[in-house]
Amino acid sequence: METLIKNVPHAQPFTLKGQVEYEAGKVVSLTLAQQPGAGITLFAFDAGEAISTHAAPGDAMATILEGTAQITIDGVPHTLNAGEAIIMPAGIPHAVQAVTAFKMYLVVVKIPSC
Repeated sequence: METLIKNVPHAQPFTLKGQVEYEAGKVVSLTLAQQPGAGITLFAFDAGEAISTHAAPGDAMATILEGTAQITIDGVPHTLNAGEAIIMPAGIPHAVQAVTAFKMYLVVVKIPSC
């Protein structure tokens, strides 16, 4: 059977935030799943790092695992701390900025192209 979720242990407990590490001056990502209708990615942002404004083809749910992030959606900034989540709606411009070093679990869901 095909493994749909990769790069993490299977059939045993693990911490999400422990699967990706910070690198000075970088945004580090680890893809856990990428299918036509969904993607799951872990991110580690060093303090001050950012992903510039863009729009995604699907709804994206960001859950902060540790640290503090500012996520701006359609020009409105939102400060999120560990344990908080936000939905970035499909097609709406958004950006992500590290207030402190932070880790994020991102799930993107979209209608697969035919």
